[in-house]
Amino acid sequence: QVQLVESGGGLVQPGGSLRLSCAASGSIFSINTMNWYRQAPGKQRELVAYITSGGSTNYADSVKGRFTIARDNAVNTVYLQMNSLKPEDTAVYYCYANIRRLPTMTSGTYWGQGTQVTVSS
Repeated sequence: QVQLVESGGGLVQPGGSLRLSCAASGSIFSINTMNWYRQAPGKQRELVAYITSGGSTNYADSVKGRFTIARDNAVNTVYLQMNSLKPEDTAVYYCYANIRRLPTMTSGTYWGQGTQVTVSS
């Protein structure tokens, strides 16, 4: 059984910062690309950022220069540091990863349960 659990969301004022974490647990052999998505009310879920197993990163244009994605492979965790937050960043943030499982060595994709980020004064 593999699961992803996010944490770190909350209410923050415009211009503030938050750090999200997503920890993978279970029978894991390796984790490929790890992603952060978000979904605002009434909108489609969108990719915010991803990081490959080798550490390459990519960001949505709307968050470039403000958000930073990182991962710690020793603890199977991905982070999203969010700075200079804007009201339009308000959304539920989801972690998504492709994981190779033990003992079958097969791969599957997993979503976390989501964590709410609200940017408001």
